[in-house]
Amino acid sequence: MFMPRAVPQNLQRTTGFTLIEVMIVVAIVAILSAVALPSYTRYITRSHIPEATNALASWQLKMEQWFQDNQTYYSSSGGTCGVTAPSTSSYFTFSCSASSKTAYMLYATGTGKMAGFNYTIDQDGTKTSSITASGWTGSSSSCWITNSGGTC
Repeated sequence: MFMPRAVPQNLQRTTGFTLIEVMIVVAIVAILSAVALPSYTRYITRSHIPEATNALASWQLKMEQWFQDNQTYYSSSGGTCGVTAPSTSSYFTFSCSASSKTAYMLYATGTGKMAGFNYTIDQDGTKTSSITASGWTGSSSSCWITNSGGTC
């Protein structure tokens, strides 16, 4: 009669992952995170820029309408812009300086996460940018920079 032999305890096959396999997976996840996180952060920063540029463009249009009605950019009390600034957003504050009846400058200044981002536009539609935020380069006297490489 045939009797099956018992398999010794230490030769039984175990299932699961080895420490090496787990460490390889952890290393791959770390590398992917190191590449993806900076890209995602730049993407989020870029997504806040239109908040400033759209508000400035809209405000400039309102200033031109004010000028058509009043023949000045000053308010009726004088010295300040005729149209009030857009309400402060989460990432930018807005201000205006009217240097004469026929000249003004509108400003969007970054706050919080957007500190270091400054955009302006004047009565002629000249757009300027000055960005000193980490990882971003550039200043421009002819456009609004919307890319970390300093392009408009």
